[in-house]
Amino acid sequence: MATAPAMWAAHLGDPRGFGVVERNDGYVEADNNFGYLAPIEGWLAHERLALDLAYGRCLDVGAGAGRVSLELQARGHAVVAVEPSTGAAAVCCDRGVRDVRVTTIERLPVDAGPFDSIVMYGNNLGLLRDARHAPWLLHRLGRLTSDAGLILGGCLDPYETTDPARLAYQAENRRHGRYPAQVRLRVRFRDKSTPCFDYLFVSTVELEKLLVGTGWRLHDVVRDIDGSPMYDAALEKM
Repeated sequence: MATAPAMWAAHLGDPRGFGVVERNDGYVEADNNFGYLAPIEGWLAHERLALDLAYGRCLDVGAGAGRVSLELQARGHAVVAVEPSTGAAAVCCDRGVRDVRVTTIERLPVDAGPFDSIVMYGNNLGLLRDARHAPWLLHRLGRLTSDAGLILGGCLDPYETTDPARLAYQAENRRHGRYPAQVRLRVRFRDKSTPCFDYLFVSTVELEKLLVGTGWRLHDVVRDIDGSPMYDAALEKM
């Protein structure tokens, strides 16, 4: 994830096009925004492999600079890119994404569908937010998809860590009845920053439990062979 100014800087080739991700579980890291421009050869292995499952008319959620939309277009798919930032949406358009909607997945009109595949890369399964929002959003995605709808969502398994600060944060969340890796985060770039927003990281076991009663089930999980904690989940409509 990145701020629109960071995406523009990367798009224009500014070598300083790095942002900073700050989470309230103690995670702070420089974010290489050039990755948001990368052709598929530069993607992580699990993203490359999982995208082969996409079919039909596609929705790219949190499109950023449009890397997923551009690849799907190149494969012959009809694609709608959803991006809430007007600046990031402008980068998408400038790079050749044909259909960009400046909105959120929560506000996209249902009649924009149906979509056969919904792609939520860049850890965007985190948009499920929390135990209350997740079922609502999953039901909404069901209304946006065809009868054989598919969701390809990227996530980070939060338990593959030894960081004491993150482990303590997870324990505190458990005490308060929240998902252990339910976080708030923001992204900074130079003197700009996004507002803080909610994000959810879950293991595949937690994801399966979260899907109960939503009309979706876990069809497949695609991981990198290097043991990375990141994965892509393929959810199919029941």
